[in-house]
Amino acid sequence: MQRVVGSLFVLPVFLFLAATSQANASSEAQQNAGFVRLDRVTASRATSNGIEIRSGPAAIQITALRDDVLRVRVGASGELPEDASWAVLPASRTASVAVTAQSSATAVGFITAKLRVSVQKNPLELTVTDLEGHIIAADLPGRPVEYNGASFRVFRKSPADEHYFGLGDKPGPLDRRNEAFVDWNTDAFGWQESTDPIYKSIPFFITYRRGIAAATFLDNTWRASFDFNKQYRDGYSFGSEGGPLDYYILYGPSPKAVVEDWAWLVGTTPLPPLWSLGFQQSRYSYYPEAEVRRIAARLRSERIPADVIWLDIDYQLKNRPFTVDPERFPHFEQMIQDLKAEHLHTVVITDLHIADLPNAGYKPYDEGVAGDHFVKNLDGSTYVGVVWPGKAVFPDFTQKTARDWWGTLYADFVSKGVAGFWNDMNEPAVFEVASKTMPDDVQHRIDEPGFAKRNASHLEVHNIFGMENSRGTFEGLLKIAPDTRPFVMTRASYAGGQRYAATWSGDNSSTWNHLRQTTPQLINLGLSGFAMSGADVGGFAGSPQPELLTRWLEAAAFHPIDRDHTAINTNPQEPWENGTPEDVNLRRRYIEERYRLLPYLYTTAEEMSRTGLPIMRPLFLEFPAPTADGGPIDLANGNVFLLGPDLLVAQSPYPDEVDNYSVALPPDGWYDYWSGARADGKTGRMAIDNSSVAQPEITIHRSLDTLPVFVRAGSIIPEQPLVQSTGEKPQGPLTLRIYPPPQPGGACAGSLYLDDGQSYAFQKGAFLRIAFTCRLSSQGLTVAVEPQTGVFTPWWNQLSIEVYGASRPASGATAVLAGAAPARVTPGFDAEHHRITAVLPDNGKGLELQVEY
Repeated sequence: MQRVVGSLFVLPVFLFLAATSQANASSEAQQNAGFVRLDRVTASRATSNGIEIRSGPAAIQITALRDDVLRVRVGASGELPEDASWAVLPASRTASVAVTAQSSATAVGFITAKLRVSVQKNPLELTVTDLEGHIIAADLPGRPVEYNGASFRVFRKSPADEHYFGLGDKPGPLDRRNEAFVDWNTDAFGWQESTDPIYKSIPFFITYRRGIAAATFLDNTWRASFDFNKQYRDGYSFGSEGGPLDYYILYGPSPKAVVEDWAWLVGTTPLPPLWSLGFQQSRYSYYPEAEVRRIAARLRSERIPADVIWLDIDYQLKNRPFTVDPERFPHFEQMIQDLKAEHLHTVVITDLHIADLPNAGYKPYDEGVAGDHFVKNLDGSTYVGVVWPGKAVFPDFTQKTARDWWGTLYADFVSKGVAGFWNDMNEPAVFEVASKTMPDDVQHRIDEPGFAKRNASHLEVHNIFGMENSRGTFEGLLKIAPDTRPFVMTRASYAGGQRYAATWSGDNSSTWNHLRQTTPQLINLGLSGFAMSGADVGGFAGSPQPELLTRWLEAAAFHPIDRDHTAINTNPQEPWENGTPEDVNLRRRYIEERYRLLPYLYTTAEEMSRTGLPIMRPLFLEFPAPTADGGPIDLANGNVFLLGPDLLVAQSPYPDEVDNYSVALPPDGWYDYWSGARADGKTGRMAIDNSSVAQPEITIHRSLDTLPVFVRAGSIIPEQPLVQSTGEKPQGPLTLRIYPPPQPGGACAGSLYLDDGQSYAFQKGAFLRIAFTCRLSSQGLTVAVEPQTGVFTPWWNQLSIEVYGASRPASGATAVLAGAAPARVTPGFDAEHHRITAVLPDNGKGLELQVEY
């Protein structure tokens, strides 16, 4: 990026003289062939929101955007990098809080209401602590920030009990410790657990040490790298081969607070359309039209709930984006409408490589040339690369005008009723070249509000190309249909790309290892901002064994996005294929359970859209207390994750090999979701090891028909009657599943959010929000439903209140509806599911149910 003069250069003249005289003594020794080490403070100046420092010729600026968010900018030549970002929201980037300067003979710095920043003068070492003294980030002694030409590297201390999470969809373990990674978006078909890089570059990671969490974001779009304890056992580092040294430090202290800080900095995932949370069926490719119709009909005849059918590249004429093959799909628009009538939405692929077809009447090419919207070679000619349609040209998405034009290309599909769009191959992938992408010297024209207008090489733009592609799609759809929430799926992206698109883990494989890999990938994607994410269920490359497909469909029922997808020339992979009738019934059962859980899932998605908290969560997000060795509880738990705050899914770490495995449950009390019993060894398939009261070890026997799911004691889970799609109105009461706290005197809570699931009317008050609570006493349980807020009309007029963990029937119950006298009710009792049930009318004004034991 361009270099611009920052405010540091109003320093008093004597500081410049001091900086120059001190720098000359050291810079000759340390600046050989462009090598620069920022090894001492030669001048400094306090500012209202931070500090400005000289280290020889280099300029350093540290500012407080909030009391818990810092920004560090460095210019090796004395000029700070351009103050612009593709990731950080403008209002956040320019935020500022007042600080209190602190200095001594040996250090300079400042404090905020939450953090202390100290820069040791000689040697120069930056240390950030909270006000209790916990180290948040500290330079590694003897390894100051260094530049080697255009590249740079930052080194930090890494205590032996510190752990690292994030960096997007990088394969490998959940904890990034003892791993190293490169950010360079890559078309990585056939990737494995050790493959790096793959599709996304999200240079953001969370640090966790003994319950204290923080994070670092390197806002640099060039090829970057991260080394966690590979080069140095007691250190980690990050850097880039070019571009700005511009990074942010975010402080919790809780992991949740860090994730919310990150959302404040770069934005949240927008509230998705409700249908995108339903089951989705895809493959490469469904064609011709009759095959699409057959799949749709079979979904409905098999009574497998579903909301989406995806069309991969073979619906297009000769793989040309924004076309339809008239022979394969002679009634494309009618097909879309017929699917719509069955409550099935259509998502179509629209790759960014526009076929190089002059004088052929191909609208995307002709308009793109006329508007000068395509990426250029160094000599000014249009760059041409080979992809699916053969020779292709590429929109220059760093130009706002090009993105605006790209967005108009969707108008025809939207008018035909297509519901969502899939931006694939946007790393960008290019065939027939060793690099798999554009040449380094391809020229992109940056013409964007907030940036200096200029040309940039592909080295700078490569990692944001996919994000800006999906941005053009998302913003274009909003212009075409301003009151319809867009659904865009992207393969490649950068930090902040969740503002425009959902994502998935790319071209995975039909192996047990890839099923295991899905959990850490989706968790780290969620922590990195991409909370709407999924994996190709069943695997993309290859064909799964029947048991593997069954177990994958079971697990994916609890993922943010549930899409069954496979590659060309693989076996059929729909839920009714590749298995026994028992397999099909199990697959249907878990998809049905997802649809029953939609009120809980959609409520969690709405929370995501406000706070940035992911739908699929590591345990330490809800239970940040460290284990005995100081690490997060997740590291004791193979493939365990949370769906929202209250459902714990305990997959086997090796479902193809291990018959029995243990899960360390957080110390809040838990219920078996399927049986309703307390998870205390009384369910018949679980046993508890009471040797560790604070962190009970549950032993689980592996079973194909039951994916272990536990519910947090003290939670209330809203559920709905089974439907075949989100477009079908549920018939019957809203169910509130009450899981009482472990001890009398305890409380429980839950909530529900609802709107029309497709428009932006919720922004004008057309939503419904309800809070639920309960109180446990020695005499019984009191459940309270608060009055509804918002003006959206619910689909139910009754509540089925189900209290779990019951060993015997209730002795009685009293219901109090707002505006009505107390009334005695007779609850039902289901011994098999340890459940007491009372069905009550709901007028939206609130009610209370007192259950007597």
